[in-house]
Amino acid sequence: MSEMNSTEVFLSHRELLFSIAYNILGSVADTEDVVQETWLAWSGRSGIENPRAYLVRIAVNAALARRTAINRRKEEYVGPWLPEPVITPADPVEQAETVSLAVLVVLETLTPLERAVFVLHDVFGYSHPEIGELVDRTPAAVRQLAHRAREHVQARRPRFAADPEVRLEVTQRFVDAIVGGDLNALMEVLAPDVTLWADGGGKARAAGLHPVQGRDKIARLIVGDATRRPVQSLDVQYRWINGDPSAVLLSGDTPFAVVVLDVDGDAISGIYAVTNPEKLARLEVTP
Repeated sequence: MSEMNSTEVFLSHRELLFSIAYNILGSVADTEDVVQETWLAWSGRSGIENPRAYLVRIAVNAALARRTAINRRKEEYVGPWLPEPVITPADPVEQAETVSLAVLVVLETLTPLERAVFVLHDVFGYSHPEIGELVDRTPAAVRQLAHRAREHVQARRPRFAADPEVRLEVTQRFVDAIVGGDLNALMEVLAPDVTLWADGGGKARAAGLHPVQGRDKIARLIVGDATRRPVQSLDVQYRWINGDPSAVLLSGDTPFAVVVLDVDGDAISGIYAVTNPEKLARLEVTP
């Protein structure tokens, strides 16, 4: 395999490697490092019969090794920790291997190996024997890991996601209520037991050190915060974030916040707000 062909083979798999590693890590910077490590392990190799399997194996094990460092950072993190949001295509076909921000939050509660198995099997369609070869486990062990992970995720996530058009409409109503400082309109769109996760990382305004629950408390918190920093001064773009229609708030050309909503019926049951500038620095937005 020539150097040029070797590079082309790697580049043809780069998007897959990035997607798998990101869904295991939830961090774009760490994912880029894993992809780079995979390239270094691949560069100069020859005679690899199955390049895809070789590259995925390297990336998965590099990601598993990196989870330890991420978990240490999370222990020292200020306030709720949310995955780093990424912009995804609006085309449902291209979203087949996209994991929502809310599910990524649930995946954070799995062991690293359970998470890797869930991502490879339920998201990317790898069989139990194939995963066993990637992570050096027997198919039976992988099957058990997959079962535990799936049960855990299903217990914490609704079985049916709201229609994307409904989610977009509810997101727009939510943002309009905030921009207008309309407490009543905000109360109408929030479910009574709504939960707010606000990730400022100690570097930006957030809603405190713990998730906030309850419609009254959250509505007054949001409207009060909007009063202190007029939302009218921010531009809003509606983009697909991690496969969900979401709101990106910009101050000038710089992302100020990303808001992703869980919608149950036509009411908001969960609010995921990322304001940590470090997690928004790689978000590519267009005018």
